[in-house]
Amino acid sequence: MNIVISDDMEKETIDALGTIGKVIYKPANLSEALKDTEVLIVRSATKVTKELLENAGGTKKLKIVARAGVGLDNVDVRACEERGITVINTPAASSNAVAELVIGTMICLLRNVQKAHLQMKTSVWGKKGLMGNEIGGKTLGIIGFGRIGSLVAEKAGALGMDIIAYDPKPRKDAGGNSKINIKFVPLDELLNSADIVTIHVALNPETKGMMDAKAIAKMKNGAYLINAARGGIVDEDALYDACRNGQLRGAALDVYGNEPYSGRLLELDNILFTPHIGASTKEAQKRIGKELVERLKQELEC
Repeated sequence: MNIVISDDMEKETIDALGTIGKVIYKPANLSEALKDTEVLIVRSATKVTKELLENAGGTKKLKIVARAGVGLDNVDVRACEERGITVINTPAASSNAVAELVIGTMICLLRNVQKAHLQMKTSVWGKKGLMGNEIGGKTLGIIGFGRIGSLVAEKAGALGMDIIAYDPKPRKDAGGNSKINIKFVPLDELLNSADIVTIHVALNPETKGMMDAKAIAKMKNGAYLINAARGGIVDEDALYDACRNGQLRGAALDVYGNEPYSGRLLELDNILFTPHIGASTKEAQKRIGKELVERLKQELEC
């Protein structure tokens, strides 16, 4: 069995996959490599499109596409299903890493950590202009209450925040096992009430562009917006306007409509930028690799 890995992968995971089949790591010509392989493993860089599958000669041997990560927006699931290709991912492995990043960016935003750091780097002692706020006592609005959203709620609640949440497709047990008091509200109420809004929904036709100009306009004046889910959920032009004119005090972005990002949001100094590092912890990558190997073995045994 041939296993093609088209994106960066840890050596430990590559070695573990090597016990299942012959690993072909980051081939120069992916389409050619797929003509004679049974398993394709991707992260977020490779786009598994209908065109890729067609250019690979129909990929008659390909049986499994495995996404080492949470979302499947870079995989054309329908095109895979039409060819009898099973699509799997590792939805739980990186949840804690993303949740911790969100908590960290909230503190950085409210305490002006980025601004203070840049001033110190240029020998500016700007203490008087760096008065910030505490996150304790603030209302956090969580859009999407799945694995990551619920973890953010637990961590934020432990820091003394009040939690409100909205989920487009709420589960009956949502929040039921949490030790934190969570109030589920309609989206408009969340936007009107939250001091900080953080997004944790998948990117799909229902959520694409959901945080457009109208939605952002409903947020409290001086609120913050955090997006560590998928870039297409937030209208970047609307966010630019809101952060520039002061309606929003600031934002934190880890994901963008087009990556690598080089747009005009970078002109603003009240946005904290990170280059899609939500899952980039050593611990998360080990969990992703372990879950990936286990899921793959399960599928091959079926």
